[in-house]
Amino acid sequence: MNQDWLMGLLGGGLIGTSAAIFLLANGKVMGASGLIGGLVDKSGLGNWQERLAWIAGLVIVPAIITMLYGVKPTNITGNIPVIIAAGLFVGIGTRIANGCTSGHGICGISRMSLRGIVATVFYIGAGGLTVVIFKHVLGII
Repeated sequence: MNQDWLMGLLGGGLIGTSAAIFLLANGKVMGASGLIGGLVDKSGLGNWQERLAWIAGLVIVPAIITMLYGVKPTNITGNIPVIIAAGLFVGIGTRIANGCTSGHGICGISRMSLRGIVATVFYIGAGGLTVVIFKHVLGII
C-alpha cells in the first residue's frame, strides 16, 4: 500500500503544531515570508534567534528526511528560467498578499481570518490557473 499520504499527514501535523506553538509563544502568526522578511528588513531582530532557528528547520529537516528515505522523484520542470520566474512571482505575490501560504493558509484559516481565507482561495486559484496556462496551453512545463 502506498504510504505517501501518511507522510503528508505527518508533515501537515508538524506544520500545524509548529504554527500553534509559535502563536502561543509569541502571539504572532507563523509565516515563512514574515519570518524571513523580518530578518531582511531588520524589523524582526528582537527575536532573530527564533526566526533563524525556524528557517533553519525548513532546510535541515527535509535534508535529514532525504538522507533517511532518499530522494523521491518530482514533476518539477528542468527549465531553469521558468523556475526562476516562478520564484520571483511567488515572492511578489507574497508581498502583495501580505503573507505566504503558511501564514494565510495554515494560520489564517485556523483562526477563521477572512483575509487568510480569501488569500488562500486566490493562491490556490492562481496556482491552478498557472498550471493550466503554462502546462496545458503553452506546454512550457
